[in-house]
Amino acid sequence: MLTQVLWSETRDYKTGSENEPIEFYLEGLSNSTHFDLLLGYFSSAAVNLLAVGFATFLSKGGTVRLVINHILSEKDKIAIEKGLIEESSKGIFDITDIAKLKNILNEYDHHFFECLSWLIANKKITLKIIRPKGKKGISHYKSGIFSDGINRVAYKASCNFTLFGLSENLEELETFFSWEDGRSNILIKTQTEKFEKYYLETDDSVEYIDIAGIEIAIMHMFGNKDINELIVQEKELFNRKADLYKSSKVKKIANKLNKEIDKISNEPRFPYTEGPRIYQVNAYKNWKQNSDKGIFAMATGTGKTLTALNCILNEYKISNSYRAVIIVPTTALLDQWKAECKRFNFKNIICVSSVVNWEENFAFLNTASHFINTSFVIIVTYASFYKTKFQSHFKNLPKDTVLIGDEVHNMGSNSIARLLPSIHLEKRIGLSATPNRKFDETGNLAIEQFFNDSFPFIFSYSMKEAIDNNILCPYKYFPHIVRLTNAEMEEYVKISRQLLKYFDNATGNYRQCQEVDILLLKRKRVIHKAKNKKTIFKEILKHEFEQKLHLKYTLVYVPEGIESNYEEFDNLPDDEENISLIDEYTKIISNINNSVFVKQFTSNTPNRNKIINDFSQGITHVLTSMKCLDEGVDVPRAELAIFCSSTGNPRQFIQRRGRILRRHKDKTYAVIHDLVVIPSSSNADETYEMERGLVRKELERVVNFSYLADNKSNTYQIFREILDVYNLNLNDFEN
Repeated sequence: MLTQVLWSETRDYKTGSENEPIEFYLEGLSNSTHFDLLLGYFSSAAVNLLAVGFATFLSKGGTVRLVINHILSEKDKIAIEKGLIEESSKGIFDITDIAKLKNILNEYDHHFFECLSWLIANKKITLKIIRPKGKKGISHYKSGIFSDGINRVAYKASCNFTLFGLSENLEELETFFSWEDGRSNILIKTQTEKFEKYYLETDDSVEYIDIAGIEIAIMHMFGNKDINELIVQEKELFNRKADLYKSSKVKKIANKLNKEIDKISNEPRFPYTEGPRIYQVNAYKNWKQNSDKGIFAMATGTGKTLTALNCILNEYKISNSYRAVIIVPTTALLDQWKAECKRFNFKNIICVSSVVNWEENFAFLNTASHFINTSFVIIVTYASFYKTKFQSHFKNLPKDTVLIGDEVHNMGSNSIARLLPSIHLEKRIGLSATPNRKFDETGNLAIEQFFNDSFPFIFSYSMKEAIDNNILCPYKYFPHIVRLTNAEMEEYVKISRQLLKYFDNATGNYRQCQEVDILLLKRKRVIHKAKNKKTIFKEILKHEFEQKLHLKYTLVYVPEGIESNYEEFDNLPDDEENISLIDEYTKIISNINNSVFVKQFTSNTPNRNKIINDFSQGITHVLTSMKCLDEGVDVPRAELAIFCSSTGNPRQFIQRRGRILRRHKDKTYAVIHDLVVIPSSSNADETYEMERGLVRKELERVVNFSYLADNKSNTYQIFREILDVYNLNLNDFEN
């Protein structure tokens, strides 16, 4: 805070005196969040000179507003130009990483100027360029205002905001404080009003210049010796900086800031300067009110990971340590959680899976935590969690360790559920867009008891809320009816007739037995592998390519021809038939146009992180997948999705839709195409009631998708005839 600084008693600063101007700037920057500069000459060398102060200022979310004249060094003009046209926004500079930011600003190389451009592109530095109207002179102000949001410190100086201005002799700076006498307040008010008029372009005495009007300071064009201030050689800059920082007082301030930076760089922090969203704050409050237990039922893409890690961060603020065990379904999610933990600046992260050597580090931290206030995060797959090897270490963890179950429905499986009553960790968070296990009340009850929570859960954030609040993007939904071929229909009817003897028309359910499971899986394969899907799929691709002349950012969920649970019952097809469906669908995409680059994303795909990264950058245009993108994997900038898999599992289709609705700055809305297989039937057929149940199941997905779509009304027209045949009403599904 500005009031806590030991400012010069005389309220002025002179180069070469006990109170250097550089001291004033370092203290002002490190204790404020806003900095307005009304300048004549500006040189980025001054930013370099004050790197430790600017790093502290920017990492706290500080913003700079500049009003400058139209003469710059060539390097500064290029950097500003790149920032104003946002070319540099493609580079990423994490201003919450204060140590890294300080290092970048301490250099005066390509990376420094890229960072300057990025700060301008991302509105951390904004500027107006002015010159006197109708005159040959220049703007030559040398004043500024620091603000911490409550108090302000203003100054007027004889020195420019340049290397020479801050390091040469015979320069002085006079300060005014908003909490002192009336004269200071009057001067601050006058100075603020003048700055705002220039910044808002309401002062008629000057003309406002765009980037094209900036002139480069070249000696033979500008005779003024002040131009020397803008033409800075790197060696000269570093020599002057070294001399300045020899001053005992400057050195003391710089050392203090460097120690603060070292401390901050090792502290956990929320990865975005704006902090958590309101709903993420509320999730933590609700969790605390429920005795540190509960389930966060949050739509895919709304930041479940950030919400959970924010809870750990808040626990750290209370106890000055953090301990967590995070259980995830896949190794891909293990890597993703690890990356997110690093963004929170959590240390001692141990990943546990069958492919990682983890035991020694786990044992060491576990032992240490009983003697000192040790912090750690352990991320483990469900497959490793219940194994004896992991449990032998897990049971010795301190009981205040936070347990996070990602995709928490997995905790209702037999192998995990049997362990839940014996787990000693008292702080528990469950995460999922779809917490309930379908047709498994035993598993659901185990989860509810473990987390002391049940529907509607201690915190819920629906997809509708997320779309309404611009957390997820709007979308258009296009269902496509797929009819079975005659041969497929014959096979389908044959299986359906075999199922008849197990079907109860009164309840609409089958008897539970192995024979029913086998027949249902066989019939499901007919639906999955429907030949006409490929024809319609090809038509969708052609249409989308003709509209956009590319297929970038497209996800395709192909049919699961042989699902893992089929293998228990089905004989594998012979070699000719055993061409995987994902290969067939991938080939269809490749044949649309030579320019289309498609890759598969399966459990066996190597370098999956690189594939996702290439996809997000538009290098890989289309990803074809079966189940690997169902749970939690972050797919940046997916804009088009084609669902060919006819899944009736709510968890699958809800998760898949979430993949496509994540926001991106270059994305306004998403498009979803859905292939819906409908058998040909009439109410005279003996299998009619059975088919009606199947159609109803398919339409549950259709209604779920269309309900939040921008083009909701189209769905009824597409299915009108089918609704009549099966005596169904879409409104019944919505209710």
